[in-house]
Amino acid sequence: MYFALTDDQREFGSAVATYLAERFDLAAVRAYFEETGSLDGLWKAAGEQGWLAVTVPEEFDGLGLGLVEAQVIACALGAGVAPGPWRGTVLAAEAIRLAGSPEQRAHWLPRLATGDAVGAVSTGGPVEYGALADVVVTAEGLLTGFTATPVGSYDRTTRLATVEGGAVEALPGDTSSLEARATVLVAADLVGIAREALSRTVAYDREREQFGVPVGSFQAIKHALADLHVGVTMAEHAALYAAHAVDTGLEGADLAVSVAKAKASDVALQSTASMIQYHGGIGYTWEHEAHFFYKRAKRLAGQCGTADAHRERIAALTI
Repeated sequence: MYFALTDDQREFGSAVATYLAERFDLAAVRAYFEETGSLDGLWKAAGEQGWLAVTVPEEFDGLGLGLVEAQVIACALGAGVAPGPWRGTVLAAEAIRLAGSPEQRAHWLPRLATGDAVGAVSTGGPVEYGALADVVVTAEGLLTGFTATPVGSYDRTTRLATVEGGAVEALPGDTSSLEARATVLVAADLVGIAREALSRTVAYDREREQFGVPVGSFQAIKHALADLHVGVTMAEHAALYAAHAVDTGLEGADLAVSVAKAKASDVALQSTASMIQYHGGIGYTWEHEAHFFYKRAKRLAGQCGTADAHRERIAALTI
């Protein structure tokens, strides 16, 4: 069976990538990284262009699409190392869509779909964009009215905060699939990072010369980059299939999610480390963008389970 994105899904991802290239490129990422830039324009675009509304039902001003389309956006955001609370807001909307009461859905989903409200998800530690969030999904339900205290992170393409106090409103439905959905979106972000890091490295090593020839023609580098391409391609397909499996409730969805996260974590770390190494001396500098990709990959590789944890889960599910 041939399984791939549709033309519409590819165009969705291309639209996100085009916006980032033209309106929030790596110079804007650096400005945010160094706390001299703002998310205002990017967040407005996320609301206006449907990035936040992707899985929200049409009756609540959403697009009514699925996790496959959401992971397309996540890949593009990862490739652009784009900051912002997109994933937390989408996952908060998913939790409310899947498990919220009619009143909770009517109150939160239209606001989350347009970006008028910011969502986040707590897994027990610092919350990504907790200081910006209007609602945080916790194990107990929806947390609002809390106090957020910013904490530092080596990856400044995100912002972390501890949240305390507030009121919790229970979600009456089943949120058991939220972890799988979060894992798929993290895997897709990692896949986007890996592909972009590899593409930039290949482009650079085609131009950089030593001994009068491009360094990319050296066998050791050429073979390593070819192996990385194979690994990135496998992770891309694994993330796409995992999104489809979760969306449609396929038997083996848990296995697909773990395969995707394990592959994505490994290849993102490999690609970003190679980006630093194969850019020569410049790849190690603050002025070069390689550390944006590496730090984001390092942070996300441990989220929603490490590669080793997912390999143990794969063994438990198959042996």
